[in-house]
Amino acid sequence: MIQTVLAELFERDLGALRAEIEAYRNEGDLWRVEGEIANSAGNLCLHLTGNLRHFFGAVLGGTEYVRDRDAEFASKFVPRATLLEEVDAALEEVRAVLEKLSEEDLDKNYPIEVFGKPMSKEFFLIHLATHLNYHLGQINYHRRLLGG
Repeated sequence: MIQTVLAELFERDLGALRAEIEAYRNEGDLWRVEGEIANSAGNLCLHLTGNLRHFFGAVLGGTEYVRDRDAEFASKFVPRATLLEEVDAALEEVRAVLEKLSEEDLDKNYPIEVFGKPMSKEFFLIHLATHLNYHLGQINYHRRLLGG
């Protein structure tokens, strides 16, 4: 049951991430930062997709994705088309993993201790959904502040 809910939430929110990235009128604004705002929408998009591709794809799905977290925040002016490809890849990896997980799998510990202590896969996947939504809200606000 929870897999279905998680699949719907990730589908919805990754679709919203895609729509937000597409909605920037000026592609350069994806990378704009001002004042105390240190993370651009482009960097947040790279961070979200890198996060999901690592924790879903590589760790649970066995993909060969290798995360470069520093580059998620250091990269600049990655083309919008590339950002959208990353969103699509993240969604595919999330779908593939959730399709294979059983209720029993979700009760088991996530294979790595991300927060320095054991936690169930269910707990961590819910955390990933809330993390996505948190940064999605930041991107939406960023875009609207810039008039996009």
